[in-house]
Amino acid sequence: MPDDAAAQDDAVARDAAEEASAFSHPPVDPDASATYGDHPDQVIDFYAPRGDAGGGAGPGATPLVVVLHGGAWRAPYDRRHITPFADFLAHRGFAVANVEYRRGAAEGTAAEAGRWPETFDDVAAAFDALPDLIRDLLPQADPRRTVITGHSAGGHLALWAAARHVLPADAPWRTGRPAPLRGVVALAPIADFGVAEKLEVCGGAATQLLGGADVFGERRPYADPALLLPTGIATTVVQGRTDVVVPQAVAESYADAAAKAGEMVGLTLLEDVGHFPLIDPAADACAVVAEEIAQLAW
Repeated sequence: MPDDAAAQDDAVARDAAEEASAFSHPPVDPDASATYGDHPDQVIDFYAPRGDAGGGAGPGATPLVVVLHGGAWRAPYDRRHITPFADFLAHRGFAVANVEYRRGAAEGTAAEAGRWPETFDDVAAAFDALPDLIRDLLPQADPRRTVITGHSAGGHLALWAAARHVLPADAPWRTGRPAPLRGVVALAPIADFGVAEKLEVCGGAATQLLGGADVFGERRPYADPALLLPTGIATTVVQGRTDVVVPQAVAESYADAAAKAGEMVGLTLLEDVGHFPLIDPAADACAVVAEEIAQLAW
């Protein structure tokens, strides 16, 4: 077998093992949940800071981490798979909001990625609703110390949520000013749709998210983080060098686009780390992620 083929087989096998580890943890129920709309997927779960790390914090004393899960914007992958990561962050002393949103096609197969415009409607609505929900359900949280994090497709949505103020003027989700964030920590994000589609990331999921090839170019300025720069918000991308799901080239292209726009994006590349250890509480990479969040939050 040629060396390249053997290396690819090794990478795929390693990815499968990393995915199995990340998904081996039982889901962790939240301390509270709230809806931000009428659809069953318009819900946010809340995790209070745990134990000595922050459980005794007074009102408004704890940084808030908003989590957006991945899964290529496809319906079978919901927020439950990232609840062990949310609980891990809560044990690190953070207050956590785990956001659900509509995924998959309204009509079609489970393999279809995302909905246009509902996926974006939901993320925008969730962030607009968060201040009131946090005040009522997570009083320990300090909304002035908010960091958004997201994994894979959720990393895309995290970057997008922080860039709403630079959306095209006719975008329904555009805000008049930057969100009051300490920053964004995007984990192996699908951050550049052009590169992602060339590499066929997640089977062309970005094109599906935007509604198909016929409208991909038209809608991309409203959805692609690489085209929504500069944001003026501190941003760090954490990426495994051996990621075969969302390759390193996607993160590097986003960081290059930011630099060309006059903005410095931190890029933390982890050796011998693939896609899933970033959200696996059993992996050293997950502790690195928590530290990156802490550096922005505090």
